[in-house]
Amino acid sequence: MIADLNSAQPSVLTSHQEDLIVFARYPELGRVKTRLAAGVGQERALQVYRQLLAHTQAVGAALPARKWLWLAEAGPGADQSDPWVGYHQLPQPAGDLGHRMQSAFAHAFAEGAVAVVIIGTDCPGLRTDHLHEAYAALRTHDLVLGPATDGGYYLLGMKQVWPELFMNKQWSTDSVRADTLLDAERLGLQVHLLEELRDVDTADDLAAWQTDEKAGS
Repeated sequence: MIADLNSAQPSVLTSHQEDLIVFARYPELGRVKTRLAAGVGQERALQVYRQLLAHTQAVGAALPARKWLWLAEAGPGADQSDPWVGYHQLPQPAGDLGHRMQSAFAHAFAEGAVAVVIIGTDCPGLRTDHLHEAYAALRTHDLVLGPATDGGYYLLGMKQVWPELFMNKQWSTDSVRADTLLDAERLGLQVHLLEELRDVDTADDLAAWQTDEKAGS
């Protein structure tokens, strides 16, 4: 069950409150990883999505941050059994991805955060070290961005909300990262870039991930 936005209770604040936001969907056949499903089928896409959810939870498990899970609206067949232990759960608002992310950042800062990082659930290469690096960089930089190989980003970190970063973007296209960095330059922001990683959105991405896993085993 998703908590109502006004009823979610934040954890006790620290002197340097760092928050982690995760955007996710409930596992549901036919409603997750649709571009991947076009290449590998809905059952396999759902299986992969469950793997990615588990990976994302593992990456954040030991992180000493206050954690928020913002969930997209559930469909009739959604599996809502995963409790996401340690996360305050909230429903994503209506609007495009930019509006939803801006709302999530604004909520975290309103709850007392001084450094906020947002991630999705598409990046199997993401490690806890990347999150630690992002928070460390926010102590000396305005913005942290984790570039994805598809031209987007897998992580965004800020110390305050800059609405321009969420406006006039063609979300889910290869222009998002470049347009975001141009906005940051116009705003005079100091930007720290993390390692470039691959999201798993297509059958080719999945094949590359599987190849990397075999090479690392």
